[in-house]
Amino acid sequence: MKLRTKYLLFVIILHLTALVLSFFIFKDDKLIFIISEVFILLSAFISWQLYNELIQPLKMLMQGTEAIKDRDFNIKFVETGKYEMDQLINVYNQMIDQLRTERTKQEEQHFFLEKLIQTSPTGIMILDYEDRVQQINPMALQLLNIKEKEVVGKSIDAIEHPVMKQLKLLPSGKSATVTFDAVTTYKLQKSHFIDRGFPRHFIMIEELTAEILAAEKKAYGKVIRMMAHEVNNTVGPVNSIIQSTLQSQNIWKENETSNLHNALQVAFDRNNNLNIFMRNFADVVRLPEPHLKKVDLIKIIHGVSQLMQMKAGEKQVEFIYELRTNSFLIDADEQQLEQALINIVKNAIEAITDKGKIIFDLNAQARQLVVTDTGSGINVDVASNLFSPFFSTKKDGQGIGLTLVKEILLNHGFTFSLKTVKDGQTEFAIQF
Repeated sequence: MKLRTKYLLFVIILHLTALVLSFFIFKDDKLIFIISEVFILLSAFISWQLYNELIQPLKMLMQGTEAIKDRDFNIKFVETGKYEMDQLINVYNQMIDQLRTERTKQEEQHFFLEKLIQTSPTGIMILDYEDRVQQINPMALQLLNIKEKEVVGKSIDAIEHPVMKQLKLLPSGKSATVTFDAVTTYKLQKSHFIDRGFPRHFIMIEELTAEILAAEKKAYGKVIRMMAHEVNNTVGPVNSIIQSTLQSQNIWKENETSNLHNALQVAFDRNNNLNIFMRNFADVVRLPEPHLKKVDLIKIIHGVSQLMQMKAGEKQVEFIYELRTNSFLIDADEQQLEQALINIVKNAIEAITDKGKIIFDLNAQARQLVVTDTGSGINVDVASNLFSPFFSTKKDGQGIGLTLVKEILLNHGFTFSLKTVKDGQTEFAIQF
C-alpha cells in the first residue's frame, strides 16, 4: 500500500470516528455539537491541505527519479515559495546540474578517446573480458593487413595471424619486438585496465621497420667505411710494391726465383679480390638516390631472365612467365631495379638443388610482382636475419645481395616480403 493511501485512510477513519463520538457525546447540546462538527470539518480541510503539501514533494521526487532513470538530466523544477519545498527543489536542481555536467564531461572524454584511438599512428586493439577483440583501430588493421570483420568478436586464440601467436605468449605489462616476412618489425605491448572490477586487456602495435633499418644502416655503414678505409690503406701500398717487384725483370732471371714470382702473383691477385670484396660492401653504403623515370617492368624482367639464363641452365631451372600484359610502366631507376631483380633471381636459382622452376607472376591491377622458386625454402631460424648485412647461409657468401636488394627497394618506396609459403614454394613479393 502506498504511503499517501495510508495517510488518507488514517485521516478519514480518524475524522469519521470523531464525528460519531461527537454525535453521542454532544447530541443533547446542539450548539456544542454544531461547533464540534465545524472543528472536525476544519480539521479535515487542514488535513487535506497538509496532504497536498506533503504529497507534492513526493510527486516531485518521483518525477525526478523517473527522469534520472531515463538519463534525462534536463528536467528542473521551479521554486514554489514554500521554504521546505524550495530547499528540496534547490538540492534536486543542483544535483541535476552536477549530473548533467559529469555526463557531458564523460561524453566529451569518451568521444576524445574514441577519436584518439581511431586516428592514432599506433595500432590499438581492445579486448573484452574473455580476450575477444572488441575494438580495433584503422592503423592496427593496416599494420596487420586484415579486415575488421575478420577479427572483431573473435578470440585472439582463434585468429590465424603471426602477431596473434606472439600475443598469446606475451604477459600483461610486457612488450616484445618481433620480425615477420624477414623485413617488417613490430613492437607489441600488452597491458590491462579495470572495467567494473574486472581486468580487460588492450594491445598496442607499432611498426619499427623504418627506425630499425635507419639505425642498422647507420651502424653497418660506419663499419664498412672503416673497413674499406683500412683495407685500402694497407692493400694499396702493398700491391704497389708487389707490382713493382713483379715488373723488375732482373730479379726473375734465375729459374730458382720462379716459385717466388708465382707466390707474389697469387698475393697480388688475392689483394685485388679483397679490394673487389670491399667495394661490393661499399657500394651498398654509397648507393645513390634512384633516378626515377617511366620504365617497362616487363622489359626489365625479360632482360634479367636472358642474363641469368645460362646460370639457370646449369641447374636445369626453367623460367615461367605469368605476366598477362605486354607492357607495365612504373616509376623506377632502371639500372638499380634491374640489379635488385638480378640478385633476387640469382638467390632463387641457388636455392634450387637440381631442376626446378622460377615463376614471374605479375598482377597489374594490384601492382605486385611475385617471383616464386621451387627451391628448398627458408629455414625458420634464419628467416629474420635474411636482409641483415654480412649474414649469409652460403658457404662463400658475403651477405650483401639481399641487403642491396633491400636498400634499392626501400629507396624506391616499394614494399616487399620474402617467405616460404609452403614446401617447395618460396615467394619474393614486391608491391610497386
